[in-house]
Amino acid sequence: MTTDPRSYELLLVPEFTERGTGTVGGDNPLRSAVVVATGETGASGYPRYVGDGMEADIDPATRSVEALLVDGAELDYGLSVRVADRPDG
Repeated sequence: MTTDPRSYELLLVPEFTERGTGTVGGDNPLRSAVVVATGETGASGYPRYVGDGMEADIDPATRSVEALLVDGAELDYGLSVRVADRPDG
């Protein structure tokens, strides 16, 4: 039996550099998606989650997105993805 979360909310946010330090602007996501576990493992070796046009391999231990497709394409430069807290996750 797995204890991996059944779903996550992913936030697609602009990533920008201010005075040479990288910061992520997560207060105003450009897009969000609730992704649910497929029961499969992705090419990265982590559980696969899909929903709302996003497909992600997520490490449940660290909540790191290890692979991501948005509408079937890789993430454009200048964008980043964050995992948001979900009370029912």
